[in-house]
Amino acid sequence: MEELTLISALVGGALIGIAASLLLLASGRVAGISGIVGGLLTPARGDWLWRALFIAGLLLAGLGAVVLAPERIGVAPRSLSTLIVGGLLVGIGTRLGNGCTSGHGVCGISRLAPRSIIATLTFIAMGMLVVRMFAWLGGLS
Repeated sequence: MEELTLISALVGGALIGIAASLLLLASGRVAGISGIVGGLLTPARGDWLWRALFIAGLLLAGLGAVVLAPERIGVAPRSLSTLIVGGLLVGIGTRLGNGCTSGHGVCGISRLAPRSIIATLTFIAMGMLVVRMFAWLGGLS
């Protein structure tokens, strides 16, 4: 797989920022994925369609990437069961943290929300700690 370039990272980040800004400006909604999915599971009246379309857009973009550039996707580095357990742990963490990295890191920090700044710093610190812990334990093969 080809290494990601600085340009592709900048373009991707800019697209995420533009999409989050457009959603906020157009509807007053924050583009936090865990909140959007959570709202699909327990929808308020008249609040389901935009959430479903947002998630459908994410899924279609992933499908488009697989069709247009499958060599850029690669294979899952872990088994399906490991990915499912990891996904469930992430879901629990987003509930405990009242949001995920997309909600706090992209949308919350841009609005200078103190809760989001603290949450994002916590995400980063815990990520660094886990990486160091796995490096100390010899990594995963």
